[in-house]
Amino acid sequence: MSTPAQHDLPAIAELLRGARDVTLLAHVRPDPDALGSALALGRALSRRGATVRVSFAIPDEVPESMRGLDDGGLAVPAAEVPASAPLLICLDTPSPARLGSLADRVEGTRAAGGSVLVIDHHASNQFYGTHHLVDVEAEATAVLVLKVLDELGVTLDEPIARCLYAGLVTDTGGFRRATPATHAMAARLLEAGVDPYRLAREIVDDHPFAWLPMLSRVLATARLEPEAAQGLGLVHAIVTAEVAATVRMEEVEGVVDVVRSTREAEVTAVFKEQGPGEWTVSLRAVGKIDVSAAARRLGGGGHQLASGCTLYGTAEEALAQIREVLSAAPLM
Repeated sequence: MSTPAQHDLPAIAELLRGARDVTLLAHVRPDPDALGSALALGRALSRRGATVRVSFAIPDEVPESMRGLDDGGLAVPAAEVPASAPLLICLDTPSPARLGSLADRVEGTRAAGGSVLVIDHHASNQFYGTHHLVDVEAEATAVLVLKVLDELGVTLDEPIARCLYAGLVTDTGGFRRATPATHAMAARLLEAGVDPYRLAREIVDDHPFAWLPMLSRVLATARLEPEAAQGLGLVHAIVTAEVAATVRMEEVEGVVDVVRSTREAEVTAVFKEQGPGEWTVSLRAVGKIDVSAAARRLGGGGHQLASGCTLYGTAEEALAQIREVLSAAPLM
């Protein structure tokens, strides 16, 4: 498959200017960068007169913490996504597999003669579209969406800016991994009317009380292995399906941010049970090991300091695979 120019903004803007029916997809279990990017671009295209739908395969509806991002009601259930689209846009999604049950929409659109635009910042991107805007140096997919909106001449309103800010603040770890350009972008979004305190409270800091007992049970499983990860230390914890069922998806996905604060470990791994013998694994590194390379060896991907994969077997068998790939992961 050919891979068109990665940064041809004028061509991408021209593609979008002519769009009249657009489907925008985020990856399964979307985070604020994936969903916020899709909703921001979708709102801009809707304002230009296009019919727009935004969707993802899992869960069945927009996670509660991100419902405030969908001002225009653009999100639709996966069952309402057509088999093909004149223009399909996949955001923050490095491979069709990350679309889950909606992965077949990529080939369906291509087979019907439609265009597939991939906007992403993952090094593991497979360039599966007909058009691509992929920049591994971008801090978030939201950064790339803003570049597209600027190329289109879109005026930022508060709902668009709010969606982009959500992606920016979360994918930079609350601006811990920010550059001067990141802060300049944040300033633009704040000038458009975003309330940073309220937004961060909604998407990051707001939890039901059930989060506390859930976290207690998960942290009781935490173990530190100082000799693992090439002697740099590995800390890991397990979220069973039983425990996960007591809280929202947001609480389960946020566990890794608590466990990763362990000083003695370079790498954090959180194993989340999706079904019998199936585990999604969140990997985080402090700055010395490239966990994206480790995740790719196991069929996953992501960023150097934040990646993931899906493994099968018992929790101990999944942990053994993680230990093995970390023992050979490249140092940064």
